[in-house]
Amino acid sequence: MCRVFGWKAGIPEDPVTGSMYTFLGPHYSRFTNGKTEFMARQVSKRGGSVYVQVQEDGRVIVGGNAVGVMQGTLFY
Repeated sequence: MCRVFGWKAGIPEDPVTGSMYTFLGPHYSRFTNGKTEFMARQVSKRGGSVYVQVQEDGRVIVGGNAVGVMQGTLFY
């Protein structure tokens, strides 16, 4: 379980913190004899499930259902 609060930004609690699992996936992998796939359940008020896969090259794939809240274009 992972919970994130952003009181100063007006976020009482993030319903599902998918980005945090990019850190937690490799962390959990070290403590589970190298297990590389995980399912996590966020138990916040709105809740949700996150699929995490740690790949051999160090990348972490995070998946699940999402709700779009913003759209834009990035210029570099």
